[in-house]
Amino acid sequence: MPHIRISGMERQQVMHMSETLVDQLAEAVGCPRDHFTIELLPAEFIFDDKMDANRYPFVDVQWFERGQQIQDKVAGIITAAVRNQLREEEKELDICIRFFPLDPFKYYENGRHFG
Repeated sequence: MPHIRISGMERQQVMHMSETLVDQLAEAVGCPRDHFTIELLPAEFIFDDKMDANRYPFVDVQWFERGQQIQDKVAGIITAAVRNQLREEEKELDICIRFFPLDPFKYYENGRHFG
């Protein structure tokens, strides 16, 4: 863990950035690479009763709280990785990153919590 959930991007874009992204995040967060998961969520954007062709990359990070300084660094790493995968006509899209801190007493792996 951390768990990274991405929507508003294409599969190939996420795949191309995944290795470098996890390398950079593992260093910034200080945990092994194999603790990270990246999940691509399908998304359809709707605006004014129509399908909206303008994708808007959203990245949700679910993790144990690591403080503002590390969170800011992680947000910068993710933003740069996403922007690097966007096509030229998409370079001005906003990139939204949301952090969801997990309670280690409510997060279980194999029946044991992390608290």
